[in-house]
Amino acid sequence: MNNVFDFAEACLHRADIEEKLQLTAKAWQLYQQGELKFDSLSAVQEIEQVCFPDKPELLAPRYMARRKLGTPEGVQAFYHALAHIEFIAIYLAWDILYRFRGLPEKFYQDWLRVAYEEALHFELIRSHLRKLGIDYGDLPAHQGLWEHAQDTAHDLLARLTIIPRCMEARGLDVTPGMIDKIRTLKDEAGVKILQRILQDEQQHVLFGSEWFNQQCREQQLEPEATFKAMLLKYFNNNKPKGPFNNEMRLNAGFTANELAWLNEQ
Repeated sequence: MNNVFDFAEACLHRADIEEKLQLTAKAWQLYQQGELKFDSLSAVQEIEQVCFPDKPELLAPRYMARRKLGTPEGVQAFYHALAHIEFIAIYLAWDILYRFRGLPEKFYQDWLRVAYEEALHFELIRSHLRKLGIDYGDLPAHQGLWEHAQDTAHDLLARLTIIPRCMEARGLDVTPGMIDKIRTLKDEAGVKILQRILQDEQQHVLFGSEWFNQQCREQQLEPEATFKAMLLKYFNNNKPKGPFNNEMRLNAGFTANELAWLNEQ
């Protein structure tokens, strides 16, 4: 296997976690060696064909138990939730790469890098979870993130708006506060993992911003107006709630006007 779309198809349609991580690492290695092909020859399967592991059990957010971070069970639940976000992020990166064809080769290179880094994040958190006495899959997890991918499976502009420029950008807003909380627990290993994730996530959101703007140019759309319209369309006329990390969002390709609009009450 040496074609990026074959790797993507395998990662999306095979449920085994270890195989997914190995395939992602192998695709990145081949790319680094200049041996990965980007020929879009295979047909694209519908998003309903994507396969997930049997565990964790996926629940709607309202059914998720709420635990305080101050207890051992709360710390386990916190890292398990984080592991799940990073695991689904591997799928999200592979899916945007797999589903939307006919784009410049750099598009596929950028999202391959995101898939590789999300897999690294997941492995870091899973290793930390195991030190806390549980493994990924031992607790239930929420299913909301993937539903956004399903909703935007046929519209690249919508996908770029909702996943990197909304859901992932939320990580830029909340992770600094999470780092502060974990630091109070004297969990320095956890702090380092979260700092690494935050640093990489800014670049991932920037990729989203760059390709969002590229698509707006291609389709002759005004980017700021399109961003607002897409967000309101997919969130039932509700804007995401702040507070927003304006500095990191600016570094990740948001404009001052977009941030002014988001910050309006």
